[in-house]
Amino acid sequence: MSTPTLKNDRFLRALLRQSVDTTPLWIMRQAGRYLPEYRATRAKAGSFMDLCENPDLACEVTLQPLERFDLDAAILFSDILTIPDAMGLGLYFAEGEGPKFESPVRNMTAIQKLSVPDPEDGLRYVMDAVRTIRRELNGRVPLIGFSGSPWTLATYMVEGGSTKDFGKVKGMMFDDPKALHLLLEKLADSVTSYLNAQIAAGAQAVMIFDTWGGVLSTEMYKEFSLAYMERIVAGLSREAEGRQVPVTLFTKGGGQWLELMADTGCDALGLDWTQDIGEARTRVGDKVALQGNMDPCVLYASPETVKREAKKVLDGFGEGAGHVFNLGHGIHQHIDPDKVKVLVDAVHEYGKNG
Repeated sequence: MSTPTLKNDRFLRALLRQSVDTTPLWIMRQAGRYLPEYRATRAKAGSFMDLCENPDLACEVTLQPLERFDLDAAILFSDILTIPDAMGLGLYFAEGEGPKFESPVRNMTAIQKLSVPDPEDGLRYVMDAVRTIRRELNGRVPLIGFSGSPWTLATYMVEGGSTKDFGKVKGMMFDDPKALHLLLEKLADSVTSYLNAQIAAGAQAVMIFDTWGGVLSTEMYKEFSLAYMERIVAGLSREAEGRQVPVTLFTKGGGQWLELMADTGCDALGLDWTQDIGEARTRVGDKVALQGNMDPCVLYASPETVKREAKKVLDGFGEGAGHVFNLGHGIHQHIDPDKVKVLVDAVHEYGKNG
């Protein structure tokens, strides 16, 4: 079956540092609770995981922001904890408390029992969602697939849910590094096969979210987070449908390690809003593209302020190829969708080349 021609490829071009007519953008968590139509679909699904596990509804919410805003990419609607769930840890969501696991892994014995999930078996619903979304997009914009990083997934698996102090996982890191390395190896293998399956199903770019890499020291970041992301990057399919498949790494709070991240072989780095984008560009040079990085809270401000701050980010990056505009982290649930439209239109207007 032939795939439809991509009508808007500026997002993929920018990630590969090729010329574009204007700066492309998408928004982390662009399909989410700030949209009333998302809340309606989620209510219809019954729960967050029911929504993730229903390919038709996952497709519906993936496409919702594209109906409202002139975005340059869609991102698969899913969760970063799908892999640990498929490993049998019993993922559930407690009201107001976020994700939790019934069976956290806290020692070598528990980790040895874990197996790498088959993405077309235990994670088939994700691949079915990718295939459905690609079909429904019909070449409109590219589709981004994603995963959590091994370190980030491990924090949830060892802690049993969200944490503020990372005591259990860091305790294992210092006291039983062998056990943690085994867990990270299994997760790196799982993420590699998971992302490759997403690419085979139709994802045209992939992103690794290292949400909690920034809680580590430089020494520990290199050993327990970066090394495993580098291993994943090396194992990914980098071409599909006659096109390159760009890979983006995003370590929240990782601005001090940009050069190390750029050396992994990835195509682009995501920046959080604490990092000056011009300085980041100077540091990484022509090695990688940059994605980011407006503070999501700017969207609480007036339309004039939103436009001004968007222009600041664009001016900070400067002339030339290799910038995908985004927020420095996920959009907040109480943002007015009208402000998002202001942002999208402003980026396309101010980001024009020529």
